[in-house]
Amino acid sequence: MTPEKIIPVGASIVAFIIAAVLAAWVSKQKPGTQQMLDISNAVGVGAMAFLRREFKIVIPIAIGLAVLIGVVLPSPNGLPTNGIAFAVGAGLSAIAGLISLKITVKAAVRAANASGKGLGHTFALAFRGGATVGLAVPAMALLGISLLYFAYPDPITIAGVGIGASLIALFIRVGGGIFTKAADMGADLVGKVEANIPEDDPRNPATIADNVGDNVGDAAGMGSDIYESYIVTMLASLLIAALIGTPQNLLYPMLIGASGLFASIIGIATIGPRKMTDVNKPLASAFYVSAAIAIALNFVFTYLFLGHTQIAYALFGSTVIGVILVPIIQRITDYFTSYRFKPVQEIAESAKWGYASLTLMGIIQGMRSTGPFMIAITVALATSYVLASSAAPDPSQAALYGIFGTSLTAMAMLSLAGIVLSIDAFGPISDNAGGIVEMTGMGEENRKVTDEIDAVGNTTKAITKGFAIASAGLAALAMIQAFQYEAGKIFHHTFDYSLSNPAVVIGLLVGGLLPFFITSQLISAVARAASKMVEEVRRQFKETPEILTGKAKPDYAKCVDVATVASLRELWKSATITIAAPIVLGIVLGPSAVVGLLMGAVITGIYLAFHLANTGGSWDNAKKYMEINKQKGTEEHKIAIVGDIIGDPYKDTAGPALNTVIKLLNTVAIVFVSAFIALVVL
Repeated sequence: MTPEKIIPVGASIVAFIIAAVLAAWVSKQKPGTQQMLDISNAVGVGAMAFLRREFKIVIPIAIGLAVLIGVVLPSPNGLPTNGIAFAVGAGLSAIAGLISLKITVKAAVRAANASGKGLGHTFALAFRGGATVGLAVPAMALLGISLLYFAYPDPITIAGVGIGASLIALFIRVGGGIFTKAADMGADLVGKVEANIPEDDPRNPATIADNVGDNVGDAAGMGSDIYESYIVTMLASLLIAALIGTPQNLLYPMLIGASGLFASIIGIATIGPRKMTDVNKPLASAFYVSAAIAIALNFVFTYLFLGHTQIAYALFGSTVIGVILVPIIQRITDYFTSYRFKPVQEIAESAKWGYASLTLMGIIQGMRSTGPFMIAITVALATSYVLASSAAPDPSQAALYGIFGTSLTAMAMLSLAGIVLSIDAFGPISDNAGGIVEMTGMGEENRKVTDEIDAVGNTTKAITKGFAIASAGLAALAMIQAFQYEAGKIFHHTFDYSLSNPAVVIGLLVGGLLPFFITSQLISAVARAASKMVEEVRRQFKETPEILTGKAKPDYAKCVDVATVASLRELWKSATITIAAPIVLGIVLGPSAVVGLLMGAVITGIYLAFHLANTGGSWDNAKKYMEINKQKGTEEHKIAIVGDIIGDPYKDTAGPALNTVIKLLNTVAIVFVSAFIALVVL
C-alpha cells in the first residue's frame, strides 16, 4: 500500500484508539448514587428501545434497496459494487448513531456526579464523552469510504455509499427529532406551563422520554448526520477528481480528511479537568489549535503528493478557505443564538410585550442570520472556484478544476468534523446531566454547574447545525456538477441546463418547494406526536393525583413508548418524497429537470435550514438568558418558555432534517443517473 493510502487508514486507526482511551477514562469515573444510575439506565433502555424498533423497520428496507441497487445498477465489471457500497454506508451510519448514543448516556450520569467537584471537572468529563463520538464518527467515515475506493477505484460505482449513509441518517435524524421534540413539548406544556413544576422534575411522566429524546435526536442523530455529511462530501470530491482524470488528485481528498483527523486529536488533547470560570475559552482554543494544525498538514500533504506546482498550491488554497469558513460560520451562528449577544437579548426583552412579540422577534432574528451566512458561503464558493480554475494546467478543464476546488473547500470543512462534533456532543451530555441533577435533588450548586455548560451546549449544538448546513450546501453544489458530467458521459448527449429549457424551470420550482413542504410535514408531525404525549401526561396526572404530591411514581416507560410509536409513524412521508422526487422527475423529464430540482432544493434548503436552526436556538437561549438573570417564574419567563416550545421542532427536527434531505436528493440522483433516459428528453 502506497503512503497516500496508508495515511488516511492510519489516521482512522489512531482516531479509533484515542476514542477508545477516552471512552475508558469516562467509564472509570464514578457514576454516583443508585438513584442516579436508575435514571441513567432508564434513559439508556428507552433510547435503545427506540433504535431497536426503528432498525426493525429500516433494516429490511435497507437490505431490499441494497439488492435492488446492486442488480439494477451494476458496475462495468458486472459486480454489484453500488449495492455493496450502499450496505457499507448504511451499516456504518447505524453504528455511528449507536456509538453516539451509548457514550452520551454513560457520560451524562458521570458528569452529573462530577458537578459537585466544580465546573472544570464536569466540563472535562462531558467534553471527553463528546470527543469519543467526535473522533469515532469521522474515523469510521474516512476508513469506510477509503477502503471502498481502494477496492473499487471508480467513484461512480461506489456512489451508493452516499445513499446508504443518507437514508439511515434521515431515519435516525428525523425519527429522533420527532421523538425528542414530542417528548420535550409534552413535558413543557403540561409540566412547566400547566402544572407549574420545574424542568426535569421527577414528577413529570415525560421527563425520562425527554432525556431519551436528547440522546436519540441530538446524539445519535447528529452522529449519523455528520457521518453522512463526511461521506457525501468525500464522494463529491472523488467524483470530480475522477472526471479530471489526474491520478494524484484522486487520493488528495482523503489526505485532507486525514489531516483534519490528526488535527482534531491534538485539539481535543488540549482540554482536561482543571479549574475554569468560562468553558467557551478552552473550546475556542481547542478549535483554533485544530484548525492551525489542519492547515499545516494540508500544506505538507499537498507539497509531498501534488508537488511544487501552481495548481497544487491553488488546491491547497481552497482547503484553507474551507478551514477558515468553519469559524466564520461558527461566529455568525454564535452571534445570533448565544445569550451573550444582542439578538437573543432583544428576543428576551420583547417578552415584555407578550407572546406575539417574542415569537415575531425570534423569526426576525433567524431570518436576519441568513444574510451573513449567504455572504460567507458565496465568497468561499467564488474564491475557491476562481483560485482553482485559474490555475488549471489544461484550460479546457478550468471549470472542472474550479468545481474540484469548491469540493475541497467543503472537504476541508468536514475534515474538522472531529473537533466540531466533540464540541457539539457534550451538549446533550450536559443537558442529560442537568436532568439527573434535578431529578435526584442534588442541590442548587450542582444545578448551577450543569446549567452553565448546558447553556454553552445549546449554542454549540446550533453552531454544529450551521456547520453541517454549510458543508451540505457546498457538497451538494459539487455533486450537481458531477451529476451533469456523468449524465453527459453516460448518454453521450449534451443536455440543455439553461433557464430557457422548461424542464430546468420545472425542476427548480419542484426542488425549491421540497424543503418547505418537508418542513411543514415535520413540524406538523411533531405537533401530532406532542399532542399524544400531552394526552398521556394529563391522563397520568388525572388518574393518579398523588404523582404531583410525590407520593406516587409516574409511568415513564409509557411516555417513552408513546413518543417512539408516534415518531416512527410520522417519518415515512418525508423519506419517501425525498427518495422518489429525483427518480420520478429524472425518468419523466430527464437529467435537465433533475439538475433544476437539485439546485432549487439547495437554494431554498440551506437558507431555510439555517433560519430554522438559528430561530429555534435563539428562542431557547432567550429563556436561558432570563433564568441566568433571575427572572425564572415571572410572566416574561413563561412567555419565553412558550417561545422555546415553538422553537423545538424548528431547531431539532425540521432544520437538521433539511440538511440530510439536500444530500439524499443528490446521492439518489447521482446513483440513478443511468436510469434517467427520460420519456421526454429536454
